[in-house]
Order: sequence, then C-alpha cells, then structure tokens
Amino acid sequence: MINPNETASTWKAHKREAAVQLYLSGADGDAAALVGASAAGFPLSLNVGEVGDPIDAEDLAGSAAAVIQVDPGDPASMRRFEKLAASTRTPLIAAAYEPPLALVRQLVRAGAHDVVPLPLDVDDLETSLSPIRDQLKRSASALQPANGKVVCITKSVGGIGATSLLSQLAIRAAENEERFHRDVCLLDLDLQFGNAAFQLGLRPQLTFLDLIEAGGRIDGELLRATTTTHPSGLKVIAAPTSLMPLDAVNSDQLIEIIEIAKREFGTVFVDLPASWTNWSLSLLAQADMVLLVTELSVSGLHRARRQLDLLREQDLASVDLRVIVNRFEKGLLRSVKPADVQKALGRDVSYTITNDPGVMVPAIERASRSRTSSARARSARTSTC
Repeated sequence: MINPNETASTWKAHKREAAVQLYLSGADGDAAALVGASAAGFPLSLNVGEVGDPIDAEDLAGSAAAVIQVDPGDPASMRRFEKLAASTRTPLIAAAYEPPLALVRQLVRAGAHDVVPLPLDVDDLETSLSPIRDQLKRSASALQPANGKVVCITKSVGGIGATSLLSQLAIRAAENEERFHRDVCLLDLDLQFGNAAFQLGLRPQLTFLDLIEAGGRIDGELLRATTTTHPSGLKVIAAPTSLMPLDAVNSDQLIEIIEIAKREFGTVFVDLPASWTNWSLSLLAQADMVLLVTELSVSGLHRARRQLDLLREQDLASVDLRVIVNRFEKGLLRSVKPADVQKALGRDVSYTITNDPGVMVPAIERASRSRTSSARARSARTSTC
C-alpha cells in the first residue's frame, strides 16, 4: 500500500486553496520580503534554489500560477522554463533581471503568460496575476455545477469488494437521479486492475486512457463520448484495458477531468487504486465524501489505520471520510471487540456490510446481466411490432 522507503513528506496532496509558487534564487535579499505576502488575492509560496534546479510539473498542480526565475546567461534555466511550460497547464510567469525585449519574446513564445522584472515587486506581480485570477473565476463559474459531488472509494487492501460496493451504490444513485433527469457517472481510476465495467456487463469502446491521450482537448463532449451507459442510466468511464503506469496521470490533468465530469454529470463516483499516488491524494482532497473499505481483521484494520494516518499527515483530516467494514460477521465480534476496532482505527466505523453472498452475488449478476436482458427485451418488442 505504502512504499516503506518513502516518508509522509514525499507525498503531495494538492488542495482547493490555490497559491502562487515563486521559484527564485533569493539574490539581493528581494525574495525574503515576499514570505507571507499575497498578490491578486493569492498567497505566495516561496521556493528558493538555483535558477537551473529542476522543477517537477507535479509540484505545480493545483497552483494558481508559478513565477519562474530565468537567467538568459544560463542555458539550464531557459531549458527548465521551456520544459516546464510544455508539461503543465499552470500559468507561468517568467522573472528576470532587466529582461531585454528579445528575451521577453522568447519566453512568451515558450509559453510564458507574462514576464516581470527582478527584484520582484508585489505591485508588478499583482498586475500580472489579475488576468489569471479573473480567468480562474470565470472557469470556476462555468465548470462548477451547483450540486456537483465527488464520492471516492478506496480500500485497505485489494480484493476486499470495494468495486462491487461502489458499483451497486452508483447504480442505485443513477436510478434515483434518473427520475429527476440527472446523470450519475462512475469513473474507474484503478488504472491497472479496474474491472467495474466488466462487473456491470459492459463492453466499452473507449476508456480512461482515451481521455489521457486527448491531453488538452478534453471537454464535456469528449467525456460523454468516452462513457458507456448501463441500463440503470449509470454512465461508466472504464479503466484502461491494458496495464498502464500509475504515474501516467498527473494531478493537474485529473483534477481538470473531475471538474468537467462534475459539470456534465453532477454526481461522480470514483474507484481509486489500492496503491497511493500523488494524484489519488489530490483527488481525495477535492472529494465531497470518501469511503474507506476495510475488513474486520487485524491486518485489514492496521492497513486502514496507516491510510488514515497518511491523510492526517497531509492535513486532510477534515475530509468527510466514512469507514466501511465489508463482509462483516457478528461471530467476529467474539474475537475483535468494537472498542478494539475504535482503538485500532482511531475513529468509529460508519457502516458495516453483512457477509451474505446470497444477497451480494445475485445483485452483481443482475447488474451484469441487465444489459443483455434489456437488449433482448428491445429485440422482442421490435419483432412483435
């Protein structure tokens, strides 16, 4: 679940608050004056380093903008800016000492939204950031539906039945929302072993991989074209049919897809992989509710606690998280007491799902057969007519 060679500080959950990242050398002491300051309503986050030090595009995910210092006499700093501009959607502002017109043109061609002089002046930064702030407000107003919700499900260990629970929950939600002419979407982000579409008896022509390959061309129309509709009305975006690296997705791209999905469908259920990534943490930070599925066993509770600890270390303790014990058997309470569960998790269990294959297995089979049954019913009606 969690690489023991990585510490909590290596994880990065990109949250709702958008800051402006400053990557400056700190020369002449001008950077120190920016600590704790803000511009255009954005808090400024200072990162001091050499002008040629690499910057990971993942570090900019969720930021309002980034100010990158460049030195025309240092080819490494120019290459850094060009590479970053090609790999992130975060607006970039270049900063340089007495930038000549030729450098300004070169940086704009490379993808800079603006070029500001150094030492950095907050008023100059305010002027550069104001158009970005206004554009973000317009985009948020256009993309954010009034009642858009994201529900994520994660698990303490694979094979615990989380996908089955999520599929059943999404079907019931879709059937309920259909009465009000609203859509529900299930997004399978278990990129390597996701089988939600298979469990639902669907044969999708397009998958989440098509959204990734679309890059910046993603919009509501493409998102809807990627879905496969279950007879319940549930819209399903299937996991890729072949294994793909978890790091093939970045937080910026995923958050954009989720925002478009909320606009298009209103309610979005997300099945997360068992392995943690920066983008899955970032998605949890955006979620309206998180369902953590575990089992009533020492190992299951221990792994669930490790995940809860990670969320707390990432300042995500305020996320509305509900713990679900699946395949619950009352007989287990003889060896594992409710007080033991509370102590192991550091919190109470929200829901328990009885271990009753006689109920769950037929429910899964009905969900997977309903597409075939509906097709046969339509065919019969056509023949009768």
